[in-house]
Amino acid sequence: MTTRTTRHPGVPSKPRSTVWRWIGFLAPLVLLAALVVYVAISEAPSSGPERAVPFELAATDGGTVSLDESLARGDTLLYFSMGVGCDGCFLQIPEIAAVLEERNVVLLPIMVDPAPMVAAEAARYGISTPILIDADRSVAEAYGMLGVYGHSDRPSHSFALVRQNGTIGWVRHYAEMFVPAPDFLAEFEAGWEAGAA
Repeated sequence: MTTRTTRHPGVPSKPRSTVWRWIGFLAPLVLLAALVVYVAISEAPSSGPERAVPFELAATDGGTVSLDESLARGDTLLYFSMGVGCDGCFLQIPEIAAVLEERNVVLLPIMVDPAPMVAAEAARYGISTPILIDADRSVAEAYGMLGVYGHSDRPSHSFALVRQNGTIGWVRHYAEMFVPAPDFLAEFEAGWEAGAA
């Protein structure tokens, strides 16, 4: 027995497969638009201080490092990152360390994970630069590094340049977890020069 489809005169029939194709085409676009809106909202950085907030933190080498000691050596770039579980966060340290050293800028990487975990990951990447441990997130919070790109409990991939005079010269939050040195340097130098003016 065959079934017949009733067609009404003047009304073209639409195969159901075409409707599902359109739904399949439009659904990802709607999701993408929602993601863009979410990122736009969550990427708005928390407000940070205009002047440096002093701190002293334990480091992965067993010592402690204070911001004042670092500033005595030169302008200091605070690098807040997600930490353990983020390969790019660790790779970023040697990627930019040399170019900062050439400019007499001290690099202070800061992570919130326990020191043994951070030290083990750093060793895996051959990183000898001591990484500071902000276990209670007080430094990250003071510098407005929490809540950026949807991470409420840890920094994302953010930088704050502290001048020797205690002013904040440049702040940059990245959605990416690794920034190639040429790209980073171009933005850093523009911010560095602007802050010096």
